[in-house]
Amino acid sequence: MFSPSVALSAALLSASIGVAPAPASPAQDTLDRMTLPQQVGQLFMVGTPADQVDRRTRSQIRRLHVGNVMLTGRSHDGVRAPARVSRTMQGQVSEPATAGVRLFVATDQEGGLVRVLQGRGFSQIPTALEQGRWRPARLRTAADSWAGELRRAGVNLNLAPVLDTVPSRRAAKHNPPIGVFDREFGYTPKVVTDHGLAFLRGMADGRVATAVKHFPGLGRVRANTDTSANVVDRVTRRRDPYLEPFRAAIEAGAPFVMMSTARYTRLDPKRPAAFSSYVVERMLRGDLGFEGVVISDDLGGAQQVARIPQAQRAARFVAAGGDVVLTVHPDTLPAMYRAVLARARQDDGFRARVEASALRVLTAKERQGLLGR
Repeated sequence: MFSPSVALSAALLSASIGVAPAPASPAQDTLDRMTLPQQVGQLFMVGTPADQVDRRTRSQIRRLHVGNVMLTGRSHDGVRAPARVSRTMQGQVSEPATAGVRLFVATDQEGGLVRVLQGRGFSQIPTALEQGRWRPARLRTAADSWAGELRRAGVNLNLAPVLDTVPSRRAAKHNPPIGVFDREFGYTPKVVTDHGLAFLRGMADGRVATAVKHFPGLGRVRANTDTSANVVDRVTRRRDPYLEPFRAAIEAGAPFVMMSTARYTRLDPKRPAAFSSYVVERMLRGDLGFEGVVISDDLGGAQQVARIPQAQRAARFVAAGGDVVLTVHPDTLPAMYRAVLARARQDDGFRARVEASALRVLTAKERQGLLGR
């Protein structure tokens, strides 16, 4: 966790022994010149239809300093419409809004039925299950090409690949979030690992960041967190072999990991994974050593979290160790943003979490050339 006091102590120690302190990174310099409201804004990703500009989301970049957007729904008319939406959203960036820092513009472009951007200029990407039958080298080359299509549409973050492992073809029929839609690369952690890494590396070759999902896995649940409440996994353990694809992706440099909102009775029986410091900090950051950006699955419209007041969803996620709150519905953003900002002003420990999260986001943006200076 970033701590201004720790950084100051290190600088004073270096000065006392005649050693020049290490220069701050561009991300750290950017963080230091941001106001607290701007730092909080970097912790949110808000939805807009992929083929039209949502005026609420556009204004939230200016008024609430929102640092990231997601293209949602389905766009069927090729590159032009999403590229226009992306340009318009990036056009809201300014010193007062985001300290000049550009946006992560994300979408879901996995393959099969989960392809937000379609039409002329976009490939007919097959399902992940079909991709899993290809040689990994072929998949990496294809993903590089798909990344180029995304960049032409102004997208610099793909919320993919899915690293959830479904145990079998038979189990897939009873797994609504992943197996029913053939979103899994295969039925063993090894197949998922090999092809998930190929997809991730191909996207990186094409200069598009990725968010592997849905940690610690949705391959063994029997309901979809988007459309059902009380989705529970009763089998995943802390040292589960089904975590291996995530471990391998982290070791390969995955910049984002998306958290599941299911509840895992053998990990934290009381809290959804996205709100569990045990899952986020002890397992993801501790066991797997992840130092990048932890992003939530949708906290705006998902039925799994609907009983929790909107404002509390964002604050709980950040308190558990999360970095970027994803809400596909801009109407939910103001309450979430105000709750995180208010708590950061009142609680020094929570403010330190906000600063650490904002620094992780800015570091990811530095690597994508989005800092603006």
